[in-house]
Amino acid sequence: MNNQTIDIEAKKEKNRNFLASIQNLPSIPVVMMEVTNLLGNPNTSAGELGKIISKDQGLVTKILRVANSPLYGLPRKVSTIEFAIVILGFTHIKNIVVALSAFEAFNSKNDQKWDKKKFWAHSIMTATVAKRISEDIGYRKSGEAFIAGLLHDLGISVIQRFFSKQFKEIIELVETQKIRYINAEEQVMGLNHGEIGQYLAERWNLPESLGETIRHHHKPSESEDFKVVASIVHLADYLTQRFKVADLSWDEGMQFDDNIVDILRLGDEQNLNNMILSYEKLLVDQYESIKI
Repeated sequence: MNNQTIDIEAKKEKNRNFLASIQNLPSIPVVMMEVTNLLGNPNTSAGELGKIISKDQGLVTKILRVANSPLYGLPRKVSTIEFAIVILGFTHIKNIVVALSAFEAFNSKNDQKWDKKKFWAHSIMTATVAKRISEDIGYRKSGEAFIAGLLHDLGISVIQRFFSKQFKEIIELVETQKIRYINAEEQVMGLNHGEIGQYLAERWNLPESLGETIRHHHKPSESEDFKVVASIVHLADYLTQRFKVADLSWDEGMQFDDNIVDILRLGDEQNLNNMILSYEKLLVDQYESIKI
């Protein structure tokens, strides 16, 4: 083991310990917990669920924006949270609430190097595209793909909020050495944002599939048990870069994992390319609907 490897391992251990020690790391949001508990009761009505969700008007606004986005393709405008619950179903509403609540828990302030609106646009775009891809290829757990898509870059937000010194060092390294952000993260912290996001998912007792997908969204073929959903999120993330629609600077130079052709049973690379091109207009239309 050379000195550079030892140094990175030391940084990794130090930053993992610091992450574990952060006392004000957001806990699982109250609305998210209440909705999960309520949906455990088979007698829960749309009105009861709507009342809980309506405690957070910001969450209501985001749910309605998601429900009315072009990628959902609903036949009529959804104007109330109760109607959204009826038309989307309890399970998917739960998925949206879980993902949006978790996302909001790490809603950090803008600074010179961080645009939270752009981060939100990229996250919601990746989530809705992941859901659409799931449905198009017949993957039944489209809600799972939606949550993973929304939270796939949550680790970046954690770095920006709790590791401000390292955040600046990562950006400086990218700018001076022209390397990818994920490589700069590993040099500076010994960890990348996928690993940090997985740690948070574990801390909140979220499903193992979600943590694993967050960790491996840049290289889904390295996932042990959840290659399919990780590949779906990877493809959705890649599409934002490919078409420069709600793309994120931290994904610049993103390396496409060709193994997803076999993992998602897409046939061959030509079929994959045709599929990718078919999403371009959908992404543009979706972006117009979510811009704030």
